[in-house]
Amino acid sequence: MDFDDISTLRNQLLNSEKAQMMAEFFSFLGDANRLRIISALALKEQCVHELAATVTMSESAVSHQLRNLRAHRLVSYRKQGRQVFYRLKDRHIFSLYEAVAEHIDEKDS
Repeated sequence: MDFDDISTLRNQLLNSEKAQMMAEFFSFLGDANRLRIISALALKEQCVHELAATVTMSESAVSHQLRNLRAHRLVSYRKQGRQVFYRLKDRHIFSLYEAVAEHIDEKDS
C-alpha cells in the first residue's frame, strides 16, 4: 500500500459537506416530471403554458416544479410583457442533462 498515494487521493477527495450538497442536488433531480421539464427547456425557452402542453402536465403543476427548479438554480426566466419565459440556467445544466441522456442511450458493449 502506497501511503503517499493514499494521502494525495484523500486531499483531492470530495469533502463531506460538498458531497452532501451534491447528493441533495441529485436527489432533487430524481423526479421524472422535473427531468421532462428540463428536457423541454433544453430544446428551447418556453412559457408555462407552452411547457404544460409540451410535457402534458397542468399549468399549476408546471409552475410548482418551475419554482422548485428556480430555487435550485436550474432554470432562470425573463419577462416579455405579461409573459414569463423559462430557460435552463446555464451551460452546466444543459451539459449535465445532455451527458446523462447520452449515458442512458449508450448500449453496453
